[in-house]
Amino acid sequence: MICKENTPLSVKNVDIHDGFFTPIQDLVRHVVIPYQEKILHDEIPGVEKSHAIENFEIAAGDKQGEFYGMVFQDSDLAKWLEAVAYSLAVEPDAELEARADALIDLVGRAQQEDGYLNTYFTVKEPERRWTNLMECHELYCAGHMIEAAVAYYECTGKDKLLKITCRMADHIDNRFGPGKVRGIPGHEEIELALLRLYSVTKEERYLKLAKYFIDERGQQPDYFVEEEKQNGGWKYFGMSTKKPEYMQNQAPVREQTTVEGHSVRAVYLLTGMADLAARTNDQELFDACDRLWDNMVEKRMYLTAGIGSTRDGEAFTIDYDLPNDTIYAETCASVGLCFFANQMLQMKPSAKYADIMERAFYNGTISGMQLDGKRFFYVNPLEVNPGVSGKLFGYEHVLPKRPGWYACACCPPNLARMVGSLASYAWAENETTIYSHLFVGGTAKFQTAGGVTVQLTSNYPWDGNLTYKVTPATEGSTFTLAVRIPGWCKQYTLRVNGVEVDASSMMKDGYAHITRAWKAEDTVYLSMEMPVEKVYANTAVRADAGCVALMRGPLVYAFESADNGEQLQALRIPRESVGRVLPFEKDLLNGIVPIEIDGIRLVSSGELYSTEPPKEEKVVLRAIPYYTWGNRSGSIAAIESKGLEIDEGTLSMAFNADDLDDEGAGQMRVWMLEK
Repeated sequence: MICKENTPLSVKNVDIHDGFFTPIQDLVRHVVIPYQEKILHDEIPGVEKSHAIENFEIAAGDKQGEFYGMVFQDSDLAKWLEAVAYSLAVEPDAELEARADALIDLVGRAQQEDGYLNTYFTVKEPERRWTNLMECHELYCAGHMIEAAVAYYECTGKDKLLKITCRMADHIDNRFGPGKVRGIPGHEEIELALLRLYSVTKEERYLKLAKYFIDERGQQPDYFVEEEKQNGGWKYFGMSTKKPEYMQNQAPVREQTTVEGHSVRAVYLLTGMADLAARTNDQELFDACDRLWDNMVEKRMYLTAGIGSTRDGEAFTIDYDLPNDTIYAETCASVGLCFFANQMLQMKPSAKYADIMERAFYNGTISGMQLDGKRFFYVNPLEVNPGVSGKLFGYEHVLPKRPGWYACACCPPNLARMVGSLASYAWAENETTIYSHLFVGGTAKFQTAGGVTVQLTSNYPWDGNLTYKVTPATEGSTFTLAVRIPGWCKQYTLRVNGVEVDASSMMKDGYAHITRAWKAEDTVYLSMEMPVEKVYANTAVRADAGCVALMRGPLVYAFESADNGEQLQALRIPRESVGRVLPFEKDLLNGIVPIEIDGIRLVSSGELYSTEPPKEEKVVLRAIPYYTWGNRSGSIAAIESKGLEIDEGTLSMAFNADDLDDEGAGQMRVWMLEK
């Protein structure tokens, strides 16, 4: 029977000192959080207005005015508060904490007497509360505020927001469930949030309510059609009721076999399902999660761990349909994939999940943020062509530069809260075993075997050398240090106190389990060879047939015209070419290891069509880590959101060609044609 095998480490128990992630966490703490705070206060000129805080002020009666923004605007503030919580746990900041506390007070004042909390319906349409679960995101907003409350309580010890959200959860529980009003959220989030709330309050009602929302999904596939009839056909977005697959409502969750619909909704649901399976020892639910994981990762995921291949509904389509230039791959979707992977690791510590979580962390998530911390991608393409991307019909959503903000700004604060909670993804423990899932340098303190401190030193992902220094509280304590050997790693050496050991005899599910009676400062050394690898897609992936991509360690690499000239589509990589690792360049893109490979440029005669084949010129191609692309092209401050197009549930940013300044923006490709 499946059970909750281990627990992620709290961010309060890890002091991260990592050459790769410490600068990113510092950027989030010192730039992203203050910048987003100003955005929420509408204090940044020239970017899309947020109005999120003013909505709460109006709902609280502190100001007069009209609601502004999306129906789920409250969630931006909630995710920001959660990011602040993790920041305060790592680096106390009395002024930031005081400002966050003041906003929590404001949230409390905006709450209604019955516990209801949602500024859109409080300010604009109070008579329509709970009448359109498909579109109006009341449960989604509630879930994000609950997650913020749990994080703030765990990181600061303050329970004011926790009490507010408990009142809100009680209100929801009084309305929905067996023998009450039937309901499921159109956008999943409340499920996983209620389970987090249960973890700190131990209130069984929250566990049962989460289970109800998960078990109820798919029991009535036409639920949202019937809901629309009952509310008189009222539509927030003015869209037709989506097919049940869009909201993962086509069948009970235990019977679903393929990941469907809106990609963020899907992975949020799966995160809740995995957490519930672990807490209730539900083998059938775990099997469903594992089955859907396999379908997503093996047939519907991009190389960068991006998911959701179409703009139409920000959704999955069919197996192997993974276009590169009309891709969606929303930042939130890769963030949600990390949530799901981490929950699966709690039940079954396996490199099957951790390898993909690592792929997402180093590629499909942080690519959503400019290296200056002030511009963000909603969509993360694998191919960009200025003049086409962001302009022509069908490509409007694929931008060549990161905008400063969005009318639908779910991704920036989502990324901030994930980066802030990195420690809980890197390490996990149980009574007998410490798991090293991600190779993030620093010092971690565990309760395993009466107390253990582990110091990890590395220069990952730029090289594959890791040193673990293990210090037990009690000399001679016996426990296991389980170190993941990544799937990308073909050759490695493992030493304990300088003596090479046979790791193959210790392997279980991709982890080397080192069990011994540990003494102070025992050392485990893992050295992984990290050559440039060529990667080929399944030939069923139409967009990548005949193409090759380059990876080194966990990093996917991309080619930009800034390094390789224009018309990247005219470049070829010979089958026999071998990638070369270049020296670390500390002044390039905040410090990276570029790679190069011998290639060919095709040069045509200039005619539109010709009977003569293009000439071939030998060239040396240069590639950079995918997450850094789009940081060197011209004036970065050019693009700002000019409007929001609503099309059948697709929250995509619509730009006019005249509004989209792509001056200096270059081409980018991950997949290159092979010769």
